[in-house]
Amino acid sequence: MRTVFSLLFLLLAFVLGFFLYKSIEEPINFDAQRNLRKDAVTAKLEMIRSAQELYRESTGEFAPTFDTLKQVLREGDLLSIKVLGDADATDGSEVTYDTTYIPLRDTFPGLGIKLEDLEVVPYTDGQVKFDIEAKNIAYQSTNVPVVQVGVRQSTFMGKYADERYKRYDQNYEPNSAIYFGDLTKPTLAGSWN
Repeated sequence: MRTVFSLLFLLLAFVLGFFLYKSIEEPINFDAQRNLRKDAVTAKLEMIRSAQELYRESTGEFAPTFDTLKQVLREGDLLSIKVLGDADATDGSEVTYDTTYIPLRDTFPGLGIKLEDLEVVPYTDGQVKFDIEAKNIAYQSTNVPVVQVGVRQSTFMGKYADERYKRYDQNYEPNSAIYFGDLTKPTLAGSWN
C-alpha cells in the first residue's frame, strides 16, 4: 500500500511539474517570438528608410509607392559635386567644382538595401506589404516632403497578435503600429526608438 501511495505522489509530482512548465513556457515563447519578429520588421523598416533617403537625395521628395521607389533606385542618378582646391582660401587660388552623376543602382547595395522584396512585411509569407504614404506639407512656412511607412504589429505577430498576451507585458499593444516618419512634420524617426 505504501508503494502505491509513493507511486501516486510521484505521478502527481510529474503532472504538477508538467503544468508548471506549461505555465511558464507560453510567456517565454511569446517574448522570444515578439523580439524576433519585431527585430526583423525594424530591420526592414530601417532598410526602407535608407532607400527613401536615397530617393529624396535624387528627386527632392519621398516616394509615394514602392514601385516608384524601386524604379528610381534602379534607374535614377545621384548628383555628386567634388570641390577641387580650397574653397576657403583667401589668396585668390582657383577653385573648381567637378559635377558628376552617379547611378543609384551603384550606391544602394553598399548600404544593405535589397529591392527584391523591399515592401513585404516579414513573417507574413509574402502576403502583406508595408503601408506607405508620402506628400509635401507646409511646415514653418516652408514646403517640405514627408513620409510615413509602417505596419500594425498584429499583422506580423501571428498567433501572438491576440489581446490575451497583454497579461505577459502590459505595454504590448498588438493593434499599435510600428513605423518610421511622420506626415505632420519632417522627421524619419522610428517608433521603435
